[in-house]
Amino acid sequence: MRAVSWNDGWTVKHLDETGEGTPVRIPHDAMLAEKKSEDAPGGTNTGWYEGYDYLYEKDFIPGDEYKNKKMILEFEGVYHEAEVWINDIKAAFRPYGYTNFYVDVTELFHIGKHNHISVIARNANQPNSRWYSGAGIYRPVTLWVGDDIYITVNGVKIRTVSIEPAKIEVSVQTNAASPVSIEIIDPNGNAVCTRKSECAYEVTEVIDVPDAKLWNVDTPFLYKCRVKAQNDVVSETFGIRELSWGEKGICINKERIIIQGACVHHDNGLLGAVCDPDAIERKVRLMKENGYNAIRSAHNPCSKVFLDECDRQGMLVMDEYIDHWYIHKTEYDYVNYFDKWWKQDLTDMVEKDYNHPCVILYSTGNEVSETAQQRGIKLTGDMTEFLHGLDDSRPVTCGVNIFFNFLSSIGFGVYSDKKAKKEAEKKPGKKKAVGSQFFNNLAGLLGDEFMKRGATLHGCDVKTRDAFANMDIAGYNYGIYRYKHDLKKYPGRLILGSETFCNDAYKFREMAKTNPRLVGDFVWAGIDYLGEVMVGSWEYSDYAKNFNGELGWVSAGSGRVDLTGKPLCEALYTRVAFEQEMGPFIGVCPVNHTNDRHSPSAWKMSNALESWSFGGCDGSKANVEVYARAARVDLFVNGKQVGSKQLKNDCIARFSCTYESGSIEAVSYDSSGKEIGRKELKTAGNETVITMEAEKSSVKHGHLAYVRLRYTDKNKITKPLERGMIQLTVEGGKLEAFGNACPYNELGYLGNKAETYYGEALAIVRAGDENEIRITAFDGNNQSEILVPVVTK
Repeated sequence: MRAVSWNDGWTVKHLDETGEGTPVRIPHDAMLAEKKSEDAPGGTNTGWYEGYDYLYEKDFIPGDEYKNKKMILEFEGVYHEAEVWINDIKAAFRPYGYTNFYVDVTELFHIGKHNHISVIARNANQPNSRWYSGAGIYRPVTLWVGDDIYITVNGVKIRTVSIEPAKIEVSVQTNAASPVSIEIIDPNGNAVCTRKSECAYEVTEVIDVPDAKLWNVDTPFLYKCRVKAQNDVVSETFGIRELSWGEKGICINKERIIIQGACVHHDNGLLGAVCDPDAIERKVRLMKENGYNAIRSAHNPCSKVFLDECDRQGMLVMDEYIDHWYIHKTEYDYVNYFDKWWKQDLTDMVEKDYNHPCVILYSTGNEVSETAQQRGIKLTGDMTEFLHGLDDSRPVTCGVNIFFNFLSSIGFGVYSDKKAKKEAEKKPGKKKAVGSQFFNNLAGLLGDEFMKRGATLHGCDVKTRDAFANMDIAGYNYGIYRYKHDLKKYPGRLILGSETFCNDAYKFREMAKTNPRLVGDFVWAGIDYLGEVMVGSWEYSDYAKNFNGELGWVSAGSGRVDLTGKPLCEALYTRVAFEQEMGPFIGVCPVNHTNDRHSPSAWKMSNALESWSFGGCDGSKANVEVYARAARVDLFVNGKQVGSKQLKNDCIARFSCTYESGSIEAVSYDSSGKEIGRKELKTAGNETVITMEAEKSSVKHGHLAYVRLRYTDKNKITKPLERGMIQLTVEGGKLEAFGNACPYNELGYLGNKAETYYGEALAIVRAGDENEIRITAFDGNNQSEILVPVVTK
């Protein structure tokens, strides 16, 4: 079927509003424009954004080209409880907000006449999520059009049969019996093989691919499969790769790969939940650049464009279904629909994922305490078996918080609507957390060791072993201290660190190198995200008015890459821990806050900055971290050695010294004393300017330009203690978002003013029809300007 973009011509308004709606282009996040309020029932989960129900509307007059055609509308994501109405007829209802669904409109559209399409997206029933969900039609809409004979939507399925020799299986489904031709096109655009079949509704062909280039994370070669049935042509991108799992761990093309992954939520930082292709490309690229080879779609199915980018960039994916099964985590979550819809939801997830070589794991859920119950243990097996029936070429896991499974099984910290409502009625600052938030807060206060040590209790094994037996790969959330014990106790078990702390990256890597059944690790989290506020923040009072997660807090603060896409020192540590780089790198904890009280977190390893520019702090104590794969690290300040540390059980060396303006340098040595690396940071000069830099040298018409603003000296050395309120004017484009990475943010991201955070802010501008974007920044004292070329290709 032919795909027609259906993203233009929509309006949106609150469901109870009268009059015309506001014109918008899909994808669109309606929630990001709402007011933040201490009365918002989503509270800490959603960053205090208020929730409403929305009505999206579009008018459509199909011309003669649609006459006698099959027409199907695809909605890739509507949050949530979506209703689709065509000419006042209810055409579809889909409750889950994170899955794509289809609406057959062939008999509902009137050719040559006015047709009115309405989509209701509900989000007033708060709280319904543990993180910022966004609201509305936040992923693309497509109209699929077919002739008398057409290839059905998702009707071409491709899988690798073998790699030596390279053989693929192509299955084609049409709506009527028809001859089918199949053409395989290589990465250079050459047709390498063709196949024609006899008349049939369903055709399956096994095809030899000569001189095949295999897909993997380092060489993500992609082919195209072009299928023709009568006048209908469908082109599917795929990769030739063999996936296996067992005693040798997870193997791609017969070679073991250690999953070094990151958990990410679906939002795109300052843009909210909008599924913009440029933002998705950037997110995947940032994870790849910072040492990760895999992404966990936490905790819901990812978008199609996300899979496309992971295919293209060579990023592995664990696509995850949901955050709960039949036990509530919030009052209005998906529990009431789960039993009826889980099979359809999983079916649509697999249909979306099937042809993508990047997808190597399915996850049925996250921290579902149901796995400690007999009903949940059976359901674990039922879901695994159901997924095998849809696709037996990929293993199935589920992320289980081992310690919390045990605690919930004895009634400790269990969520209930009664408890939640009681706490919601209390005044700000007096509320007590319930359910998952209770556990998160407990871990924040007691530290990461609390969860990891707790997981070693015998009762934790008892309450997880039966569910783990019903998975292909056991998903351990924060269970690293169980790995060696369980590998020995359960010789057939494969273990995945489905959710882990950043400071365990080195320990995991070293353990995995000698234990193939320890297949991988997904850190929480790869990039910061909106909602679930303060869970991973390390903030001081000069940026945050309170440490209780109340109004003003907007993001988790739990990312190795911050909300604006800037890699933090934890990302430098990860790159070294995963042997992507040898180092040394230097991180310095903000010297102006040495030993100051900060917001508690178990998900923050360090708040160090890659900077030696802390004006006014000379003579103060500085806590310094050096990340290196080395036997020894020496540290120098202004040429004078201030410390030397041996590195044995980690790749991080910590020093305390006196801050002096000038320079700091780390030198690393191997076991023989030979120098193997050095890194220097210098103090910025006295002058202060606003430096603006676009992440890419040009931007295409209609696409996003990311422009970072920094307070620097004339040599572009960042000055993290400089603060200012910057106002932007934009010509030749539209300012989509402007803000900083601080987890506490009262301004929001949709205005033209933003305060800097540790000297930085980010502007996201959509290019218009002109040949350049002109962005001017002014803070009352300093003014700066940048021109970003706009190109057509």
